[in-house]
Amino acid sequence: MPKRILQGIVVNSKSDKTIIVNVQRRVMHPLYKKFITRSHRFSAHDPKNCFKQGDAVRIMECAPISKNKKFAVLYDRTVGPEVNRNN
Repeated sequence: MPKRILQGIVVNSKSDKTIIVNVQRRVMHPLYKKFITRSHRFSAHDPKNCFKQGDAVRIMECAPISKNKKFAVLYDRTVGPEVNRNN
């Protein structure tokens, strides 16, 4: 079964090896047919502690690490702390 890969913004990085990522998605209202933005906060495992608040990250579903952590950070070049935010 494929693992979910989500993209979001880090909203909290105060815990050791854990970040909170806010993932937004757009869904259509079933009756009014208007697009609504829904968001969900996921706890993700960041063993290197290299992401800070405001960074764009990609997280991947994994085996449970703790009671609330079921995602791990993907360290790739497309998003993350190395990306230039001036563009």
